[in-house]
Amino acid sequence: MTIRITERIQIDEAELEEQFVRASGPGGQNVNKVSTAVELRFDLRRSPGLPEAVRARAVRLAGRRLTKDGVLVIRAERFRTQEQNRADARERLVALLQEAAIAPKFRVKTKPSKAAKERRIKSKVQRGAVKKLRRERPGHE
Repeated sequence: MTIRITERIQIDEAELEEQFVRASGPGGQNVNKVSTAVELRFDLRRSPGLPEAVRARAVRLAGRRLTKDGVLVIRAERFRTQEQNRADARERLVALLQEAAIAPKFRVKTKPSKAAKERRIKSKVQRGAVKKLRRERPGHE
């Protein structure tokens, strides 16, 4: 089965590795007995379903969730059930990859036009003239 990221990008579920561990935080005796937290591992660097540009952006977005080997680790322990935490981890993986799939807009550098430069110089000259008039005190020549 595949997980759909965008229309063109899909990853195979076999690429995901899930490990269930004990969650921290409140929950009484249940926390000590049941492994409800999910640790989802996805090998970003070796995934055949990801284009190179998306992979590079995903590595940058992953930050400290990425291991030295290029494996993305997402830990989900918000909910009290394994199923909810599993779905949460997968949703967070898809959200990260969807964000990485959006190519940044290319910024075209522009320069001010000749007319804009002239307007700027004209306003500076006018401002200088006003300041000069303020320095000259009337009647004291």
